[in-house]
Amino acid sequence: MSHDHDDRPQLTAAQAAAVLNPPAGRNGGDLVVETLQGLGATTVFGLPGQHALGMFDALRRSSLRYVGLRVENNAGFAADAYGRITGEVAPLLLSTGPGALTSLAALQEAAAASAPVLAISSQIPTPGLGGGRHGYLHELRDQQASVRDIVKSVHTVRTASQIPSAIAAAWESALTAPHGPVWVEIPQDVLLAETTLPVVSAMDATPRELYPRPELTVAAAHLLSHAERPVIIAGGGVVRSDASGKLRALAEKIDAPVVTTFGGKGAFPWEHPLSLRSWLEDRHTTDFLEDADVLLVVGSGLGELSSNYHTFRPRGRVIQIEADAGKLESNHPALGIHSDAREALADLLEAVERREDPDAAERVRTVLEKVRVRIEAQDLTLEQQVLAAVREALPDAAPSFWDMTILAYWAWSAFDARRPNTMHSAQGAGGLGYGFPAAIGAAAADPTKPVLAVSGDGGAMYSIAELATARQYDLPLTWLIVDDGGYGILREYMTGAFGETTGTELARPDFVALAESFGVPAVRTGPESLAADLGKALATPGPSVVVLPALLRMFEPTHL
Repeated sequence: MSHDHDDRPQLTAAQAAAVLNPPAGRNGGDLVVETLQGLGATTVFGLPGQHALGMFDALRRSSLRYVGLRVENNAGFAADAYGRITGEVAPLLLSTGPGALTSLAALQEAAAASAPVLAISSQIPTPGLGGGRHGYLHELRDQQASVRDIVKSVHTVRTASQIPSAIAAAWESALTAPHGPVWVEIPQDVLLAETTLPVVSAMDATPRELYPRPELTVAAAHLLSHAERPVIIAGGGVVRSDASGKLRALAEKIDAPVVTTFGGKGAFPWEHPLSLRSWLEDRHTTDFLEDADVLLVVGSGLGELSSNYHTFRPRGRVIQIEADAGKLESNHPALGIHSDAREALADLLEAVERREDPDAAERVRTVLEKVRVRIEAQDLTLEQQVLAAVREALPDAAPSFWDMTILAYWAWSAFDARRPNTMHSAQGAGGLGYGFPAAIGAAAADPTKPVLAVSGDGGAMYSIAELATARQYDLPLTWLIVDDGGYGILREYMTGAFGETTGTELARPDFVALAESFGVPAVRTGPESLAADLGKALATPGPSVVVLPALLRMFEPTHL
């Protein structure tokens, strides 16, 4: 048996010499940061804790940039956004027990949105493991059990020599399509113990590519080439795989209208003649999709929001391209193609025959006009004015992060993202508090662009502590807080369902004064001055807050 050594990592002469004389004073934490550096990490997020101090002390001896947030869940949201913006792994350093558990809601969002977050958690000392009740601080019977249902994979370390391999395996898992959060667990004593192992170098964790099977491409291309009314639904997988150019080329080659899901915002040009935009919560759009004789779904599982709350019933053939095998045909029978969106679209683009439909653009205009008339009949001028002001103030290339708030619900359907991978929200898992800490992660990823966060007053209270983080790192982000005195969307849901509300009305601070107490400039604005005030804030270096007191309403749903 022969072995090919050409593709194995090789050491330089200097590295080989250093192997024999590793620097003194290193511990397990150094192996963690050396591995992360070797894999290409530049920035890590997190929060120190007693059991994790070995990792944090090692950061001091590394070139890694540390962005420390005030709450572990917010650190998770920041890592999530960093992963979405860069497409790279975002390391998240966590402590044990409460610190680890506090991150779980953020990791659920990362899983739903396929964000490559690498959570590295400490654990109680090795003698306390095994499920006995030893009484260690932060002790859990089985810490991994709390995360297994959330993350893609769990990697356990019990000795120092296991650290590089465990982190590399987790890194590869996080970046293998579909991207997602992963978990590495290392006991306190392993992180603190001195090590004489050589400095970690020549790490490799290249993810496997996910290509479509050729016979499925041929079958899909035949269906699309001979369709009478093909339509495309573009989901978040198109954005994550940087496939918007391929999507547009395919749509134009077969004259197929395109609607983007809320996770796929920006995947297709908003003003394109074939663009149905994102009006998925509208019966006119649903009817149009149901009428397609061939429906190509790319990078979407057609979940609750993408299917108009499961009222969508396709009558034609469905082709579904999806990197997450668990989502294939999970909601509708389809020709399921397990593949990265970019690879599948590239193959389809070559395989389909050109198809011309001179009526396609007119049919798209008809649907959009029906949607416009329906919304116009509901007297929602203020809401559209506010959304238009945000769009006017926000530079095209600037990313925005939206919390679960009424203005975000509007933006899912009605906001022109203009560029792929610029509009992000927490609509995957749907937890509150995402917008501002996520914007921190995006600003850390690319400090050359302003970043916008949008929250309601209820969601903002989850993240107020991170004003200190934004100020400490002087990050270029603006936080728009729409203050309606409560959980606005829940207020609407409860009023609609029960005629009255419970638990939705909130006392809240003077957000302007509160922001200023953190040293963050803030302004109170109105609908007429919002565009100017928001534009000024976005153009000013460093963090800022814009507060808009406004009672916004949702447009009427069509699925009830």
